[in-house]
Amino acid sequence: MLARSILQRQVTQTSRAASLQYLKGRQISYTPPRNEAQKTAEQAKTPTEQPKSWLTRKIETSPQARKIFMTMTNMLGYGSPKQLAGRRAFVLYERICAVTPDQDREFWQKDCSLPPTFQSWFTVTNLHIWLLTVRLRALPAEHAKFYHQALIDHFFMDIEDKIRTVLQPPSERTQPYTAETDFYVNPNAARNAEGKKAKRSRAPDSIVTRQMKIFKEQWMGMGLSLDLGLVTSDMELAGAIWRNILGARGAQGIAYPDSASSPVKFRRTVNLVGGEVVNVAKVNLEKEETTDDGSGVHDFPPAEVDKYLAYPELMLDIVAYIRRELVRLEKVSDEDIMTGNWEKLRFGKVRQRL
Repeated sequence: MLARSILQRQVTQTSRAASLQYLKGRQISYTPPRNEAQKTAEQAKTPTEQPKSWLTRKIETSPQARKIFMTMTNMLGYGSPKQLAGRRAFVLYERICAVTPDQDREFWQKDCSLPPTFQSWFTVTNLHIWLLTVRLRALPAEHAKFYHQALIDHFFMDIEDKIRTVLQPPSERTQPYTAETDFYVNPNAARNAEGKKAKRSRAPDSIVTRQMKIFKEQWMGMGLSLDLGLVTSDMELAGAIWRNILGARGAQGIAYPDSASSPVKFRRTVNLVGGEVVNVAKVNLEKEETTDDGSGVHDFPPAEVDKYLAYPELMLDIVAYIRRELVRLEKVSDEDIMTGNWEKLRFGKVRQRL
C-alpha cells in the first residue's frame, strides 16, 4: 500500500508536465498570464532550474517506462477526452474569452456607456462565451459536450475568483485564476493603499454564493435570448442586445430637460434572480427601479439624452459583429479547435471593417 501511495503521488506530480508535453506536440502552447511588473521582477531574479524528479528522468530516458507511465495515466483518466477537453478549454477561455473586454475597452465603455464595474466585465465576457459555445456545440457529439461544459466551468471558476478578490482584496498580490484585467475598478482595493499587511479573512461564502446564483441566471437568460435571436431575426437579436448588454435604457421613457412630466431621472433594471426573491408580486418595482444598486447601468439623465440617438447604430454594429464572428468561427475546422490552434479563434473588434 505504501509503494502504491508513493507511485500515485509521483504520477500526480509528473502528470502535469507530461500533459503539457503532450499538448505541446498537439500544437497547444500555454504560458501563464503575467503583467509587466511581474515580468520585470522575474527578469531581475537569477533563474534557477528545478531539478527533475527520478520518475521524470526515467520516463524521458526509457521508452518502456514512458509506455508504462502513459498507460497508467490513461487508466487514471488523465488522457481521456473529458480531461483533454478541460485542459484545452482553459486555454480557449483564458486566451480568447477572458481578454475580450480589455481588447475593445473603448467601444464597450465609451460608445456603449458601460461603467467600469465587474458587472460590465461579466456582460462583455458572457457575450463572447456564448459566441464560442455556439461553435463548440457544432463539434462532433462525443467532444462537443465536454468542450462546452469545460468552457463554462472555467468561466464560473474565474468569476468566483474575481468576486472574492473584489469583496476581500488580498493584502499581498496573488496569482489570479486567469489574467488580471483593468476593465473594472475594484471599489475595495483602496483599503490596501495604505500598505498595511494585516491578515484579512475570506470573503463571506454566503455573499459569494448569492452573487454566483445571480450571474448564473444572467448567463442562462442572456444565452437563451441570444439563441432565440440567432435563429429568428436580426430584430430579435438587437432586442436581446438592448436588454442584456445596453441595460434596456429608455424602456420606461426618456427624461428630456424641458419636459415637466418627465419620468424619473434615475431608473435601473431590477434583477429578481439569485434565490432572494420568493414572491415577485410583493416586490415594489417602482421603488426598486429608482434605487441605485451600484452597477452604474441606468437611464441617461436629461443632460445626456443625446446618447439615445446612438442606440440604433450600436445595436446594428453589435448584431453585425455577432453575425460576422459566427461566420468566421464556422470556418475554423474541428481539428484546429481540438488541437489547440486557438489563434484562429481570436475575436476582433466590434467596429472592425472588412
